[in-house]
Amino acid sequence: MKLKSVTLVIALAALAMCAEAQESKTLRLSLEEAQHYALEHNAAMQNANLETRKAELNRWKTLSTMLPQVKAGFDYQNMCGYTMNFGSRGGSMLPDSMIINTPMGPMPISFSLPTTTEDGESGGIAMNPSGTFSITASVAITGAQIVGTMLQNIAMQMTDITRRQTEQQTRSNVKNVYVSILVMEQTVGLLDSSLANLEQLAATSQSAVDVGAAEQVDADKLLVQVASMKSSINSTRRSLQALRNSMLLQLGADVNVHLELTTPIEEILSVDAATQLLGKGFDITQNYNYQLLEQNEKLARRNVTMARMDLTPTFSAYYQYSAKTYFGKDEGFNMTPPNMVGASVSLPIFTSGTRTANIKSAKIDYQEALNTKRQAEDGLKVQYNQLSYDLASALENYDIQNRNLDVTKRVFDNLTEKYKYGRASSLEVTNASTDIISAQSNYIQAVMSVISAQLALENLLNIEN
Repeated sequence: MKLKSVTLVIALAALAMCAEAQESKTLRLSLEEAQHYALEHNAAMQNANLETRKAELNRWKTLSTMLPQVKAGFDYQNMCGYTMNFGSRGGSMLPDSMIINTPMGPMPISFSLPTTTEDGESGGIAMNPSGTFSITASVAITGAQIVGTMLQNIAMQMTDITRRQTEQQTRSNVKNVYVSILVMEQTVGLLDSSLANLEQLAATSQSAVDVGAAEQVDADKLLVQVASMKSSINSTRRSLQALRNSMLLQLGADVNVHLELTTPIEEILSVDAATQLLGKGFDITQNYNYQLLEQNEKLARRNVTMARMDLTPTFSAYYQYSAKTYFGKDEGFNMTPPNMVGASVSLPIFTSGTRTANIKSAKIDYQEALNTKRQAEDGLKVQYNQLSYDLASALENYDIQNRNLDVTKRVFDNLTEKYKYGRASSLEVTNASTDIISAQSNYIQAVMSVISAQLALENLLNIEN
């Protein structure tokens, strides 16, 4: 019993250590590493890669229909002992005879069970059990197959564009959440510093109240402000945890992993890079949405050709090899040639206007694709102008909020220092602490606005972010 108890304790300890190791697993990632990790593990990215592979297989399936098709078969026949009889007996037709034409003229043929003639020989030709092994190679080519291969090539290109677009969006999402986490961590640090100052002021104020040098209401105001800032910090920490969970989903990582982000915010938030982005021209042909529209136009044009292919002939050819083997003692009568070739051409003539209607319908679809592309082209140019305005506005607001945060922090530090020596009231300190919380919130919004506007413009211009 003691040995079993010791074994059980060791097993439980090992399980606990494994669980602790699992829970404490840390994933340290720079921004570039996080983006690369997401490209390998993100579910949407994996599906996009699978769609690319599936498009390649579909193209091969269409192409393979134009290649020779080879099949083999084996056929077994047993005539249950019947014989084949030629001609007639005694100048009269045998029962169940049929007439076939031969170079020597009409000849009656009948089938019967084996019989013995007067000289002791069995009459007719024995039809022994036989087996036939055959190999057939065939090929058929139509205009629709050729155009179908072209359509599959376009489909492959569209799938690849979609995959690259998904890759771009995955990188953008990771960067957006990555920056959000860094900003939230920075905010928590600023709020913790402000809270420490407020708690010190509250303690000093309460000490002044205890010795009769200040009123209790002043100390209570500071205590309320301390509680308010603690609530703000807790709310920010909860938002930070939600962002971390979102990052794990973007990465496709285990939800129990602890994230450590190693790239500082200063390396990511580059005002100079964002400003230079405004000076870049818009090459619409590099945009993924426009590239998809171009491929869609090609697809519609090929569909017109596909509809016309219903008027083209179909060519087919085949070769067959057959080897027949008899299993009886006699060879039997073999009428199957070992080699056979054939070819055919078929041309559609009349289908009551169905093909003409299909061609006209395909032309309408092509015109609609052209109209959609033209409208989207104008829309993308308008979007470029709007995103440029958004980024310029975001940069201006970021500059203002960054300076405002610095000023607000210096005002708060100045007032707290004055309050220690009785040169500032508790109301001024309370207002200053409220101002710094507001300034920090505005700063967060400004940073995220710059990042979001920059990512949106980079995606539109197809610039790696």
